[in-house]
Amino acid sequence: MPKSENQKLKIMYIAKILKEETDEDHPISIKTMIERLSALDIKAERKSLYSDLQSLRDFGMDIDYIDSKKNGGYYLVERDFELAELKILVDMVQSSRFLTEKKSRELIKKLENMAGKYEAGELQRSVFVTGRAKAGNEKVYYSVDKIHRAIRDDKSIRFQYMDYSVGKELTLRKSGAVYEVSPFYLTWNTEQYYLVGVDEKIGEIRHYRVDRMKAISLTDKERKGKDLFQGFDIADYSNATFGMFGGEKRKVQIQFQNELAGVVLDRFGLDTSLRKKNETTFTVSVSVVPSQQFFGWLAGLGTRAKLLGPADVREEFHDFIGNIYKNY
Repeated sequence: MPKSENQKLKIMYIAKILKEETDEDHPISIKTMIERLSALDIKAERKSLYSDLQSLRDFGMDIDYIDSKKNGGYYLVERDFELAELKILVDMVQSSRFLTEKKSRELIKKLENMAGKYEAGELQRSVFVTGRAKAGNEKVYYSVDKIHRAIRDDKSIRFQYMDYSVGKELTLRKSGAVYEVSPFYLTWNTEQYYLVGVDEKIGEIRHYRVDRMKAISLTDKERKGKDLFQGFDIADYSNATFGMFGGEKRKVQIQFQNELAGVVLDRFGLDTSLRKKNETTFTVSVSVVPSQQFFGWLAGLGTRAKLLGPADVREEFHDFIGNIYKNY
């Protein structure tokens, strides 16, 4: 009888069965493995299976054996990711507003495939896509890839930029004008992807929300403005730019009550120096863009925070609060 086409793939199917169907609590016996292979039209004998399992061990697969009359057999000990690691990745995917619901579910399914079928069940029980707003444009997923390629290949990019109208429709900014930008960084801020690069028209560092970028294309021109990024710290830039609204950075001094230490460190980073002022308060000196977003964050802390300086930024904050008061 001629051998089936699957026969020459026997060892690969054995590896697949071990990856997908076994763990420490669910080993597979030689008898069951023979039955599983037979269902795939693959002939296997005990002696050849022992040899194949040893070959897989020699190749690097961590295969162990449980010696038990009731539930003995072989199982895959280590996988590329532990279950706890996969749970973290699934949580990140499901909570990301950047990904569409469809893409979230596709990625989660792929992560489930990296676990055995029994551990995948644990992932499924904890997986849900929240009702919060998620991206509606799956093209964003591929826009990120294009930008990464442009950075890698040292090329500038062209694109159009969009804003939401009152009617909740994305409309082209500046009547569809084409932006030409030298890309340098992709950063994750306020649950969105941003491109940080040089606007070649004005020669200044700017940032753009990736999900608002349309018709991205790579040019054959080398990036400009590399000197602007000498000593550039993307983490510092992101922390200083509240809500990623641009502007000139200023060094400001703020006084906080002690219970806000965690809030301050979450916002500005663990390297931020907290200077004790008295038994109940501390001060910090940080670089921020004094935008309405920064003022709104500060106002939200109420009397537990006080902007000390500079004087002109204090005046801007005073006007910000005053204008809100007048609105009511």
